[in-house]
Amino acid sequence: MHYTELIKTIKDRREALQVTQETVAELSGVGLRTLKQFESGKGNPTLLTLQKIADVLGLELTLTVKNLSGNK
Repeated sequence: MHYTELIKTIKDRREALQVTQETVAELSGVGLRTLKQFESGKGNPTLLTLQKIADVLGLELTLTVKNLSGNK
């Protein structure tokens, strides 16, 4: 999943649950400004921050690492 898809998935889930950014920020321990920047595509949250947000929204965050150089 690309970063823009991740942003859309999280924002769509939050809206589907009818949860405000303020509530997600409070429940996740993530700053409201950080959450707003992320949802607007301007932030660069850490994996830990993304995990906290995903947990509150009932989403599973997975990470796939690919070797793009072709070296094994």
